[in-house]
Amino acid sequence: MWSLRAARSWGAAAVTGGGPGWYWLPAGSRGCAQRLPAIGVKEETVPSSGPGRQPPGTGLMRSIRQIILNCKTELAALQKCEPCFHPGLAIVQITDDEMLEVKKMAEEVGLHVVHICLPEGSATEEVLDEIMKLNEDPKIRGLVLPRSLVMSDAAINAVIPEKDVDGITDINLGRLVRGNFSECFVPPAASAVIELLEQADLCTPGRKALIVGDDCLQGAVLQKLLQMEGMAVVSCQWQNTNIMELLHQSDAIVVTSPAPEGLGEDWLKADTTIITYNLPAAVFSLSSDRQDSQRNESRPSHDGIGLLTAAMQIKNTVESSTRWLKQQQHKQWNLRPLKLQPILPVPSDIEISRAQTPKAIGVLAKEVGLRPSEIEAYGWNKAKVKLSPLDRLKEQPDGKYILVAGITPTPLGEGKSTVTIGLVQALAAHLGVNAFACVRQPSQGPTFGVKGGAAGGGYAQVIPMEEFNLHLTGDIHAITAANNLLAAAIDARILHEGTQSDQALYNRLVPTINGKRNFSPIQLARLTRLGIQKKDPRTLTPKEVSKFVRLDIDPSTITWQRVVDTNDRFLRKMTIGQASTEKGFVREAQFDIAVASEIMAILALTDSLADMKTRLGNIVVANDRKGEPVTAEDVGVSGALAVLMKDAIKPTLMQTLEGTPVFVHAGPFANIAHGNSSVLADKLALKLVGKDGFVVTEAGFGADIGMEKFFNIKCRASGLQPHVVVLVATIRALKMHGGGPSVTAGKPLSKEYTEENLKLVADGCCNLQKQIKIAHLFGIPVVVALNVFKTDTEAEIALACQIAKHSGAYDAVPCNHWTIGGRGSLQLAEAIRQASDEKSSFRYLYDLKMPIVEKIRTIAQKVYGAEDIELSPQAQSKVDLYVSQGFGELPICMAKTHLSLSHQPECKGVPSQFILPIRDVRASIGAGFIYPLVGTMSTMPGLPTRPCFYDIDLDSDTEQIRGLF
Repeated sequence: MWSLRAARSWGAAAVTGGGPGWYWLPAGSRGCAQRLPAIGVKEETVPSSGPGRQPPGTGLMRSIRQIILNCKTELAALQKCEPCFHPGLAIVQITDDEMLEVKKMAEEVGLHVVHICLPEGSATEEVLDEIMKLNEDPKIRGLVLPRSLVMSDAAINAVIPEKDVDGITDINLGRLVRGNFSECFVPPAASAVIELLEQADLCTPGRKALIVGDDCLQGAVLQKLLQMEGMAVVSCQWQNTNIMELLHQSDAIVVTSPAPEGLGEDWLKADTTIITYNLPAAVFSLSSDRQDSQRNESRPSHDGIGLLTAAMQIKNTVESSTRWLKQQQHKQWNLRPLKLQPILPVPSDIEISRAQTPKAIGVLAKEVGLRPSEIEAYGWNKAKVKLSPLDRLKEQPDGKYILVAGITPTPLGEGKSTVTIGLVQALAAHLGVNAFACVRQPSQGPTFGVKGGAAGGGYAQVIPMEEFNLHLTGDIHAITAANNLLAAAIDARILHEGTQSDQALYNRLVPTINGKRNFSPIQLARLTRLGIQKKDPRTLTPKEVSKFVRLDIDPSTITWQRVVDTNDRFLRKMTIGQASTEKGFVREAQFDIAVASEIMAILALTDSLADMKTRLGNIVVANDRKGEPVTAEDVGVSGALAVLMKDAIKPTLMQTLEGTPVFVHAGPFANIAHGNSSVLADKLALKLVGKDGFVVTEAGFGADIGMEKFFNIKCRASGLQPHVVVLVATIRALKMHGGGPSVTAGKPLSKEYTEENLKLVADGCCNLQKQIKIAHLFGIPVVVALNVFKTDTEAEIALACQIAKHSGAYDAVPCNHWTIGGRGSLQLAEAIRQASDEKSSFRYLYDLKMPIVEKIRTIAQKVYGAEDIELSPQAQSKVDLYVSQGFGELPICMAKTHLSLSHQPECKGVPSQFILPIRDVRASIGAGFIYPLVGTMSTMPGLPTRPCFYDIDLDSDTEQIRGLF
C-alpha cells in the first residue's frame, strides 16, 4: 500500500519538537522578517522557544539542510552515470527577490538556474510565451511560476506536467488525488505542511486536522494527503456556522485564506498547531485582547518555513530529472497491437485498410517513446517527427538493423514492402519485440501508372493506405518546388547576365535600400570562395565586381533538370525559352520524375539540417566556360532550398494494420537513384527500439540494384552496418527466371505461373543463388523470405527453400503475411532473430580511392556478372571532367534497368558474357555520388496503354477513394 511518508523518506528528516502552546507556521511564506541563508544555517541562529525545550525552528532548519544534502547527492549520482547531464530549473519571476531562496538552493544542489525576469504588471500572455519556450527546452527539468500568478489557470496549465515541480497543474493535481504518485509531484507547500505536522508529532492516525479557507482545490489536495497519513480531516470555509466548534476540536489547523475580522484565539485549544498554507505571515491573524508581546512569547515565529517550501521545489526538480533520465533508458514498449480479423478470399488492399481503425498518432508516438513536443501531427493518422530525439537518445545503444532486398523482380513486383511490414508486425505485435519499419514514400508516377501504391498489401500494409500513397505530408511536393526553383534560377541568371552590363548586374544584385548597400550572407560566402575579402559593396574594384556578378554558365553543360511527379514521356526532351520575352535564350531541356531529383537523394542521405543545407549548396548544376563547376550556392539559392525543405527533413510516423510503428521518409527510385529510405528515419528508429529491438528497412528492386547501393552509398553516409539481409523471392519470379513466359502488367498470367512446375522453379533459382552471392560479397548473413501466393504449391515452396539453404542462405522460410498478417511471418521473425546474433564481417565492395572507371567495372563484373564495361566517348569525357574537378573519390550509383542483372530487360536468369554499355556519366555532388547511365535508361517513366488511373475514382457523396491499390 502506498505511503506518502515512504515516498518522502529520502527528503526531509522528521524532527520532533513541540510542547505546550500553539505555533504560527506560515508554510508558504515569502515575506520573512529576517531572511535566513538557504544553506549552512547554524542552529544557534534560530531563536529558542524557551528553556529546556528544543526550538521548533532547529528541527525545521535541520530538515531543510537534509533535503538539500540528499538532492545534491542524488544529482551527483545522476551526473556520474550521465556526465553530460546538466538539468536546469527555470524560475519565472516578477520581482527581483521573489524567489531568492529557490535560486540559492538550486545553485547549491548543482542545478543550472535559468532566470526569466518579467516586469511588474506583466500580462498572462507574456508569461505564457515564456512557459511555451521553457516547455520545449529539453535541458529544463523544472519550472517555477511567480507566486503572484498562481491563480491564473492559463499560466498554470500551460506548464507540461513533467516540469510542473510546483505540482499545481490540473493534470498533476488530478494524478495526485487519484494516487498516481509516480507521475505527479506533491505541491511543495503541501509537503512542507506534512513535514511540519510530523515534527509536531501530529501527522499520526487519530489526530484531527481542520483545513479552513476559500482555496478549495489546494485544500482538497491537502485533505487527501493528510487522510493518507491517517488523520481525521475536515475542510470548510470561514463562513461555516460550526467554525468555532471545529477550531476548538482540532489538533492542527491549516489556513488557506485570511481569517475574517472578529475571530479570536479563545476558540483554540492550548496545544493547537496552526499552519498558514501559501499565505504570507502578515495576511492571517486572529484578534485577541492579549498584547502582541504576550502573543509573540507564547507563539514562537519560524522565519525559515518558507525555505522548507523552496527546498521541496528543489526536491521535485531533482525527482523530475531522475524520472527524465529513466525515460531515456531503453525499455520495452507498452505497445497495444491492433487486432486483425482476416477473411477469405482476401479483400482489396483499400478495403482491408478501411476496415481497420488506426490508433491516434499521438497514442502511437507515446507508445514508442516519443514525447508530445517531438511530433507535429498532420491530422489523426500521421505526424512529422522532429530530429531532437536523436540528441535526447544519443547515449542509447542502437537496435539491430535489417535490410529487405529481393531477387530480380517481374514487372509486377515481388512484395518487398509487404514482407517488410509483415516482418515488423510479427516482431512487434506477436513476439512483443520493439520493432520499427522504415519505408520509402511512393511516387505519384507509379501510383497512377503501372505498379500502383507501395503501402504493402493484403494484411501487411501501412494504413491509411490512401493517405500513404497520395501526397502524405507533402515531402515530394517540397522537393519538386525546391528543384524547380533552382532550375528557374539557373535560366534566369543566364538571361540576366546576357542582357546586362557588369555594373547593372551589380546594382540589381546588391541594391541600395534606405540609403544603405549590403551583401547578403550568401553573397558574402561567394566573395570568400572567390578570394575577395571585402564586406563593403562600395570597395570592390571593377574586376572584382565582374568576377562576383558573372557565373558565366555554359548552357551546354547544364545538368540540372526540372521535375514533376508524374510519368510523362513527352517531357523527356523539349525546348525552353521560346517566348519573345526570353530574348532568344533558347535551349534543349528535359523533365525528370521528381523522385529522381538530386534533392530527393540528399534528403535520403543527410543526417542533420545543417548537413542538408551544406549538401544543397554543393549541388553542381553546370560548368562555367572555363570548365569550373557552378553550384547552387553560386546561384544564390541554397538558403531558399533549405527553407523549402525544412519540414521535409522530418520523417513521417504512421502505423501498420496491426498498430506497429512505421517511418515513411524519402522515395528515391533504385533504378535511377540509390533507392533507399532516409538515413535519418533509420537512425531515429534504431534509437527508439533500443539495443534489443529491430529496425527493418527496404532497398528498392533486386539486390543487385537497391542492396548494392544501400551498402556502398547509404551505409557510407550513415556509418551504420546491417545485421541481416532478407532476400525476398516468389515462385512467380523464379519461374520467370527459369524460362517461363514473359510477365506483363495488365495481362493475365500464363498457366505456367498458376500451375505446379518444379522444373521452372529449380531452373529459376539461379537468379536467387546469384543474389545470395551478391549479399555475401558484403559479409552479411542472408535469410530468404519466400512470399507465398495462393497458386503456389507446397512442393514448389519446399524446393525453393531447400535450394536457397544449399546456396548459402542462413535460412529460407515461407511467409503468409499477405493472407493473415504478422502471424504469417512468425517463422521469418524467428529466423531473423537468430541470424542477427551471428557474427558478420561487413565490408564495402570497393575502395573510394579507386578510379571512377574501375569502381564502375567492379560493380559490373562482381555484381551484375558482366564481362566488362564500355564507356561512350561522352561518358569518358565526363569521367575525365569530374576527376579534374576533384570528384573522383565519390561512390557510384548505377542507373540501370531493374528487370535484369544486365542492361537488357528481356535477359532473365543470370546473363553472362555481356559488355555493360555506359552511355553517360553524371554527378550528384550534393548527394555525394557519381551516377553512370547504363544503356537506354531514362529518368522519366512513361504511361502504359492502360494506366492504373482507369480504376481510380472518388465517391462524391462519401469522399472515399476507389480503385487505389
